Amino acid sequence: MAELKSGYVAIVGRPNVGKSTLLNRLIGQKISIVSRKAQTTRHRVTGILTRPDAQFVFVDTPGFQTRHAGALNRVMNRGVTQALADVNVVILVIEAGHFDAQDKAVIRLLPQDRPVVLAINKVDQLKDKTALLPMLASLAEEFAFAAIVPVSASKAMQTEDLLDEVKKHLPCGEILFGEDEITDRSERFLAAEFIREKMFRLLGDELPYASTVTIEKFEQDGALRRISAAIVVDRAAHKGIVIGAGGETLKRIASEARQDMEQLFDGKVFLEVFVQIRSGWSDDERLLKSLGYE
Repeated sequence: MAELKSGYVAIVGRPNVGKSTLLNRLIGQKISIVSRKAQTTRHRVTGILTRPDAQFVFVDTPGFQTRHAGALNRVMNRGVTQALADVNVVILVIEAGHFDAQDKAVIRLLPQDRPVVLAINKVDQLKDKTALLPMLASLAEEFAFAAIVPVSASKAMQTEDLLDEVKKHLPCGEILFGEDEITDRSERFLAAEFIREKMFRLLGDELPYASTVTIEKFEQDGALRRISAAIVVDRAAHKGIVIGAGGETLKRIASEARQDMEQLFDGKVFLEVFVQIRSGWSDDERLLKSLGYE
Protein backbone atom coordinates (compact mmCIF):
# COMPACT_ATOMS: atom_id res chain seq x y z
CA MET A 1 0.00 0.00 0.00
CA ALA A 2 1.33 3.45 -0.96
CA GLU A 3 2.36 5.79 1.85
CA LEU A 4 -0.06 8.62 2.60
CA LYS A 5 1.19 12.06 1.61
CA SER A 6 -0.05 15.49 2.61
CA GLY A 7 1.14 19.07 2.44
CA TYR A 8 0.61 22.70 1.51
CA VAL A 9 0.87 23.86 -2.10
CA ALA A 10 1.00 27.57 -3.02
CA ILE A 11 -0.48 28.64 -6.35
CA VAL A 12 1.29 31.83 -7.46
CA GLY A 13 1.63 34.00 -10.56
CA ARG A 14 1.05 37.48 -11.92
CA PRO A 15 -2.56 38.80 -12.05
CA ASN A 16 -5.04 37.17 -14.41
CA VAL A 17 -3.19 33.97 -15.32
CA GLY A 18 -6.01 31.73 -14.02
CA LYS A 19 -4.81 30.78 -10.53
CA SER A 20 -8.29 30.78 -8.97
CA THR A 21 -9.81 28.87 -11.90
CA LEU A 22 -7.05 26.28 -11.45
CA LEU A 23 -7.70 25.97 -7.71
CA ASN A 24 -11.43 25.47 -8.26
CA ARG A 25 -10.73 22.87 -10.95
CA LEU A 26 -8.25 20.93 -8.82
CA ILE A 27 -10.57 20.60 -5.83
CA GLY A 28 -13.73 20.19 -7.93
CA GLN A 29 -15.65 22.96 -6.15
CA LYS A 30 -15.90 26.73 -6.48
CA ILE A 31 -14.39 28.39 -3.44
CA SER A 32 -12.11 30.98 -5.04
CA ILE A 33 -13.82 33.76 -6.96
CA VAL A 34 -13.09 34.32 -10.64
CA SER A 35 -13.50 37.18 -13.10
CA ARG A 36 -11.68 38.57 -16.11
CA LYS A 37 -10.62 41.62 -14.11
CA ALA A 38 -7.08 41.54 -12.72
CA GLN A 39 -6.64 41.32 -8.94
CA THR A 40 -10.00 39.63 -8.34
CA THR A 41 -8.30 37.49 -5.68
CA ARG A 42 -7.25 39.67 -2.75
CA HIS A 43 -6.91 37.09 0.04
CA ARG A 44 -5.13 33.81 0.51
CA VAL A 45 -7.79 31.17 -0.07
CA THR A 46 -7.19 27.56 0.91
CA GLY A 47 -8.71 24.68 -1.06
CA ILE A 48 -8.42 21.08 0.13
CA LEU A 49 -8.39 17.99 -2.09
CA THR A 50 -8.37 14.65 -0.27
CA ARG A 51 -7.71 11.37 -2.06
CA PRO A 52 -7.06 7.88 -0.66
CA ASP A 53 -3.29 8.33 -1.03
CA ALA A 54 -2.82 12.09 -0.58
CA GLN A 55 -4.23 15.35 0.74
CA PHE A 56 -3.36 18.52 -1.19
CA VAL A 57 -3.89 21.78 0.70
CA PHE A 58 -3.76 24.44 -2.03
CA VAL A 59 -3.21 28.09 -1.16
CA ASP A 60 -4.53 30.46 -3.86
CA THR A 61 -2.78 33.81 -3.63
CA PRO A 62 -3.44 37.28 -5.05
CA GLY A 63 -1.64 38.02 -8.30
CA PHE A 64 1.78 39.45 -7.46
CA GLN A 65 2.03 42.78 -9.21
CA THR A 66 4.50 45.61 -9.55
CA ARG A 67 2.44 48.21 -11.44
CA HIS A 68 0.44 49.80 -8.60
CA ALA A 69 1.50 51.16 -5.23
CA GLY A 70 -0.75 51.69 -2.20
CA ALA A 71 -1.50 49.87 1.03
CA LEU A 72 -3.94 47.36 -0.50
CA ASN A 73 -1.37 46.16 -3.03
CA ARG A 74 1.37 46.01 -0.40
CA VAL A 75 -0.85 43.84 1.78
CA MET A 76 -1.70 41.52 -1.13
CA ASN A 77 1.95 41.18 -2.20
CA ARG A 78 2.88 40.34 1.40
CA GLY A 79 0.30 37.55 1.25
CA VAL A 80 2.14 36.04 -1.72
CA THR A 81 5.58 36.12 -0.10
CA GLN A 82 4.20 34.68 3.15
CA ALA A 83 2.52 31.83 1.29
CA LEU A 84 5.79 30.97 -0.43
CA ALA A 85 7.50 30.75 2.96
CA ASP A 86 4.87 28.47 4.47
CA VAL A 87 4.35 25.67 1.92
CA ASN A 88 5.90 22.38 0.83
CA VAL A 89 5.46 22.78 -2.92
CA VAL A 90 4.83 25.76 -5.23
CA ILE A 91 2.81 25.83 -8.47
CA LEU A 92 3.82 28.79 -10.62
CA VAL A 93 1.11 29.62 -13.16
CA ILE A 94 2.09 31.33 -16.42
CA GLU A 95 -0.21 32.01 -19.36
CA ALA A 96 0.61 30.15 -22.57
CA GLY A 97 2.06 32.47 -25.19
CA HIS A 98 2.56 35.31 -22.71
CA PHE A 99 5.68 35.86 -20.62
CA ASP A 100 6.65 39.33 -19.45
CA ALA A 101 8.39 41.35 -16.75
CA GLN A 102 5.58 40.67 -14.25
CA ASP A 103 6.12 36.92 -14.63
CA LYS A 104 9.86 37.43 -14.14
CA ALA A 105 9.16 39.39 -10.95
CA VAL A 106 7.28 36.37 -9.56
CA ILE A 107 10.08 33.99 -10.59
CA ARG A 108 12.53 36.09 -8.58
CA LEU A 109 10.38 35.42 -5.48
CA LEU A 110 10.40 31.63 -5.88
CA PRO A 111 12.10 29.66 -3.10
CA GLN A 112 15.28 27.79 -4.00
CA ASP A 113 14.83 25.19 -1.27
CA ARG A 114 11.42 23.79 -2.28
CA PRO A 115 10.14 22.18 -5.47
CA VAL A 116 8.37 24.48 -7.94
CA VAL A 117 6.11 22.97 -10.59
CA LEU A 118 5.41 25.23 -13.56
CA ALA A 119 1.83 25.12 -14.92
CA ILE A 120 1.51 26.76 -18.32
CA ASN A 121 -2.19 27.59 -18.37
CA LYS A 122 -4.68 28.40 -21.16
CA VAL A 123 -2.96 26.13 -23.71
CA ASP A 124 -6.40 25.56 -25.26
CA GLN A 125 -6.35 29.20 -26.39
CA LEU A 126 -3.08 28.89 -28.32
CA LYS A 127 -3.81 29.05 -32.03
CA ASP A 128 -0.34 27.82 -32.95
CA LYS A 129 0.47 24.89 -30.65
CA THR A 130 4.03 24.67 -32.02
CA ALA A 131 4.73 27.99 -30.29
CA LEU A 132 4.56 26.14 -26.98
CA LEU A 133 7.83 24.24 -27.54
CA PRO A 134 10.16 27.26 -27.68
CA MET A 135 8.30 28.74 -24.71
CA LEU A 136 8.91 25.55 -22.70
CA ALA A 137 12.61 25.64 -23.58
CA SER A 138 12.89 29.33 -22.70
CA LEU A 139 11.13 28.94 -19.33
CA ALA A 140 13.30 25.96 -18.40
CA GLU A 141 16.27 28.36 -18.52
CA GLU A 142 14.58 30.87 -16.18
CA PHE A 143 14.39 28.55 -13.15
CA ALA A 144 15.15 24.95 -12.13
CA PHE A 145 11.52 23.76 -12.19
CA ALA A 146 10.77 20.32 -10.75
CA ALA A 147 8.39 19.78 -13.69
CA ILE A 148 6.66 21.76 -16.43
CA VAL A 149 3.04 20.85 -17.22
CA PRO A 150 0.94 22.55 -19.95
CA VAL A 151 -2.67 22.74 -18.71
CA SER A 152 -6.04 24.32 -19.32
CA ALA A 153 -7.78 24.95 -16.00
CA SER A 154 -11.04 25.96 -17.70
CA LYS A 155 -11.14 22.80 -19.88
CA ALA A 156 -9.62 20.39 -17.30
CA MET A 157 -6.77 19.54 -19.69
CA GLN A 158 -3.83 17.77 -17.99
CA THR A 159 -4.81 18.93 -14.52
CA GLU A 160 -4.49 15.31 -13.33
CA ASP A 161 -0.93 15.28 -14.68
CA LEU A 162 -0.27 18.44 -12.68
CA LEU A 163 -1.57 16.76 -9.50
CA ASP A 164 0.66 13.75 -10.16
CA GLU A 165 3.73 15.99 -10.42
CA VAL A 166 2.84 17.89 -7.24
CA LYS A 167 2.15 14.69 -5.32
CA LYS A 168 5.69 13.44 -5.99
CA HIS A 169 7.01 16.26 -3.80
CA LEU A 170 4.52 16.19 -0.92
CA PRO A 171 5.93 14.91 2.37
CA CYS A 172 4.67 11.62 3.81
CA GLY A 173 2.31 12.08 6.74
CA GLU A 174 -1.23 12.05 8.04
CA ILE A 175 -3.87 14.29 6.53
CA LEU A 176 -4.03 17.86 7.86
CA PHE A 177 -7.82 18.40 7.54
CA GLY A 178 -10.95 16.26 7.73
CA GLU A 179 -11.70 14.18 4.62
CA ASP A 180 -14.92 16.13 3.90
CA GLU A 181 -13.38 19.63 4.29
CA ILE A 182 -12.80 21.67 1.10
CA THR A 183 -11.51 24.92 2.65
CA ASP A 184 -10.39 26.35 5.98
CA ARG A 185 -12.24 29.59 5.21
CA SER A 186 -15.52 30.30 6.99
CA GLU A 187 -18.92 30.57 5.30
CA ARG A 188 -18.90 34.22 6.37
CA PHE A 189 -15.69 34.84 4.37
CA LEU A 190 -17.00 32.91 1.34
CA ALA A 191 -20.27 34.88 1.37
CA ALA A 192 -18.34 38.17 1.15
CA GLU A 193 -16.18 36.80 -1.65
CA PHE A 194 -19.17 35.66 -3.73
CA ILE A 195 -20.67 39.17 -3.52
CA ARG A 196 -17.33 40.70 -4.52
CA GLU A 197 -17.09 38.35 -7.51
CA LYS A 198 -20.49 39.48 -8.82
CA MET A 199 -19.38 43.10 -8.52
CA PHE A 200 -16.29 42.33 -10.61
CA ARG A 201 -18.32 40.47 -13.22
CA LEU A 202 -21.32 42.77 -13.52
CA LEU A 203 -19.57 46.14 -13.29
CA GLY A 204 -16.54 45.30 -15.45
CA ASP A 205 -14.37 48.36 -16.13
CA GLU A 206 -16.81 50.57 -14.20
CA LEU A 207 -15.98 48.74 -10.98
CA PRO A 208 -14.18 51.05 -8.53
CA TYR A 209 -10.88 49.38 -7.57
CA ALA A 210 -11.34 50.75 -4.05
CA SER A 211 -14.35 48.55 -3.26
CA THR A 212 -14.71 45.60 -0.93
CA VAL A 213 -17.37 43.66 1.00
CA THR A 214 -17.91 43.16 4.73
CA ILE A 215 -20.45 40.85 6.36
CA GLU A 216 -22.43 42.77 8.98
CA LYS A 217 -24.65 39.88 10.07
CA PHE A 218 -24.45 36.11 9.54
CA GLU A 219 -27.08 34.04 11.36
CA GLN A 220 -27.85 30.37 10.83
CA ASP A 221 -31.08 28.61 11.74
CA GLY A 222 -30.86 24.99 10.62
CA ALA A 223 -30.23 25.04 6.86
CA LEU A 224 -31.35 28.68 6.59
CA ARG A 225 -28.80 31.50 6.64
CA ARG A 226 -29.66 35.19 7.09
CA ILE A 227 -26.85 37.38 5.80
CA SER A 228 -26.48 41.16 5.74
CA ALA A 229 -23.53 42.54 3.75
CA ALA A 230 -22.06 45.97 3.07
CA ILE A 231 -20.32 46.82 -0.18
CA VAL A 232 -17.71 49.39 0.87
CA VAL A 233 -16.67 52.06 -1.64
CA ASP A 234 -14.31 55.01 -1.44
CA ARG A 235 -16.53 57.88 -2.62
CA ALA A 236 -20.16 58.88 -3.23
CA ALA A 237 -19.87 58.63 -7.03
CA HIS A 238 -18.90 54.95 -6.69
CA LYS A 239 -22.02 54.25 -4.64
CA GLY A 240 -24.21 55.18 -7.61
CA ILE A 241 -22.21 52.90 -9.93
CA VAL A 242 -22.70 49.90 -7.64
CA ILE A 243 -26.42 50.55 -7.07
CA GLY A 244 -27.19 51.20 -10.76
CA ALA A 245 -30.30 52.73 -12.32
CA GLY A 246 -33.33 51.98 -10.16
CA GLY A 247 -31.16 49.79 -7.93
CA GLU A 248 -31.02 47.11 -10.65
CA THR A 249 -27.26 46.45 -10.51
CA LEU A 250 -27.26 45.97 -6.74
CA LYS A 251 -30.29 43.64 -6.98
CA ARG A 252 -28.54 41.52 -9.59
CA ILE A 253 -25.30 41.37 -7.56
CA ALA A 254 -27.29 40.15 -4.55
CA SER A 255 -29.39 37.67 -6.52
CA GLU A 256 -26.47 36.00 -8.30
CA ALA A 257 -24.33 35.90 -5.13
CA ARG A 258 -27.21 34.33 -3.20
CA GLN A 259 -27.52 31.56 -5.79
CA ASP A 260 -23.81 30.71 -5.44
CA MET A 261 -24.10 30.69 -1.64
CA GLU A 262 -27.11 28.38 -1.68
CA GLN A 263 -25.27 25.95 -3.93
CA LEU A 264 -22.13 25.87 -1.78
CA PHE A 265 -23.86 26.01 1.62
CA ASP A 266 -26.57 23.55 0.52
CA GLY A 267 -29.38 25.58 2.11
CA LYS A 268 -31.64 28.59 1.72
CA VAL A 269 -30.08 32.06 2.04
CA PHE A 270 -31.84 35.36 2.79
CA LEU A 271 -29.36 38.01 1.63
CA GLU A 272 -29.49 41.78 2.19
CA VAL A 273 -26.82 43.92 0.48
CA PHE A 274 -26.32 47.67 0.88
CA VAL A 275 -23.59 50.17 -0.07
CA GLN A 276 -21.44 52.07 2.43
CA ILE A 277 -18.89 54.88 1.85
CA ARG A 278 -15.55 54.77 3.71
CA SER A 279 -13.14 57.28 2.20
CA GLY A 280 -9.51 56.21 1.91
CA TRP A 281 -10.04 52.65 3.17
CA SER A 282 -7.80 51.02 0.53
CA ASP A 283 -4.74 53.10 1.52
CA ASP A 284 -5.03 52.75 5.30
CA GLU A 285 -3.34 49.59 6.62
CA ARG A 286 -5.19 49.74 9.97
CA LEU A 287 -8.54 50.06 8.21
CA LEU A 288 -7.57 47.26 5.82
CA LYS A 289 -6.91 44.99 8.81
CA SER A 290 -10.34 45.81 10.27
CA LEU A 291 -11.86 44.85 6.89
CA GLY A 292 -10.19 41.43 6.92
CA TYR A 293 -7.05 42.13 4.88
CA GLU A 294 -4.07 40.50 6.56
